[in-house]
Amino acid sequence: MNLEIQHIIYLASSVTFILGLKMLSNAKTAKKGNSLAAVGMIAAIFTAIVFHDGAVSPLVYGLIFGAIAIGTVVGWLTAKRVQMTKMPELVSLFNGMGGACAALIGLVEFHHNTSNPTNMAVILAGMVIGSVSFSGSMVAWAKLNGTLKNAIRLPQYNLINTAIMFGLFAYAAWMVWAGTADEMHLYILFFASIAYGILFVLPIGGADMPVVISLLNSFTGLAAAFGGFLYGNQVMLTGGILVGSAGTLLTLVMCKAMNRPLFNVIFGAFGAGTTAASEAGPQGNVKEVGPSDLAVQLNYSKKVIIVPGYGLAVAQAQHVIKELETILESRGVEVSYAIHPVAGRMPGHMNVLLAESNVEYDKLKEMEDINPEFAQTDVVLVVGANDVVNPAAKNDPSSPIYGMPILDVENAKACIVNKRSMNAGYAGIENELFFRDKTQMLFGDAKKVLTELVTELKALD
Repeated sequence: MNLEIQHIIYLASSVTFILGLKMLSNAKTAKKGNSLAAVGMIAAIFTAIVFHDGAVSPLVYGLIFGAIAIGTVVGWLTAKRVQMTKMPELVSLFNGMGGACAALIGLVEFHHNTSNPTNMAVILAGMVIGSVSFSGSMVAWAKLNGTLKNAIRLPQYNLINTAIMFGLFAYAAWMVWAGTADEMHLYILFFASIAYGILFVLPIGGADMPVVISLLNSFTGLAAAFGGFLYGNQVMLTGGILVGSAGTLLTLVMCKAMNRPLFNVIFGAFGAGTTAASEAGPQGNVKEVGPSDLAVQLNYSKKVIIVPGYGLAVAQAQHVIKELETILESRGVEVSYAIHPVAGRMPGHMNVLLAESNVEYDKLKEMEDINPEFAQTDVVLVVGANDVVNPAAKNDPSSPIYGMPILDVENAKACIVNKRSMNAGYAGIENELFFRDKTQMLFGDAKKVLTELVTELKALD
């Protein structure tokens, strides 16, 4: 009877995961979807504890519930207090913890399953993938928070990483074939997997972090699925498959947006720029514009497109952008937002940022949909975006971003770019858009200058 109740609850929890994931695809239902999936997860966790086979001492129960309480408090407070600019780092950190859990399952369960080749293969696969996800996510976290600012590339790093990857597969396969019960081999495989995760992410440039985050997320889901298979836990298996498949699909979308095949991601052949591109000097003079002149220009426009980037998140100017949109629309100006798939530091970063300021989801337009509209746009306002609007991606073969689909902002009648300075973007290259005849630079902190712009627009009443 208990087993039947357990399976029913697991089935219901799996359904909440699927429905929650579906609801996440729309900003209006995303919060409810997240809450629904969380309820399912809570039910699954307590079901696993309550209906556990065998006697469990009160001390063990105390340790379990104590760990759950501590984790809940730490996770809740961390998520509540994190700034939007730090959200990608938090995602990497949490994802790394999931990978670490999968690796620990392998370390704990190994000596219980050495006589069963299938279970042994599942354990080692989960441990290797989880370890890679953990260490890789920690390096990604360090890159995102600025601790590791530059990509570190060892000589022949592609060859080294590929050799280690195939070595891990071969070593794990040998352990299963030999049926070895020696834990020394397990720990050799474990630390080699940790090392591969580090070496896998170290060479990758900061501009490619969205791809890395989504790929490592899929690794963690796959590792969790192996754990579910090992324990015969349907909800763990379902959750892992959903995370793994969603992460993989998102990775493919990111690769397409950056024009990088997944093969290049796996083998580390990306993120490196060329010396010629990274060391290019100024390409001409730039024209500046102030909030007062820009206010007049926007006031007499019919169509305005706003392009948000990481600089908008850093300045926490999303609420000012929403106020600007409201003022312009009250004067008959059509306003929409152009969202590049890899704008920001993680997939969907700009969507989450603008949703925080209650921007209507229908106004957020994807790159393929918005690009044809730039030619009929009076003013494009680029706020904190850089590489995703750089024309070098289309016309400079020496550029490290060459071939990456970009937002065609240069086709608009006028392009205003807000930046703190003329410093290069995350890809470390000059943006030739800044020197175009139709481009004007609005220098300064996004929140400050946009607030001044809003004030100037109100004065035009």
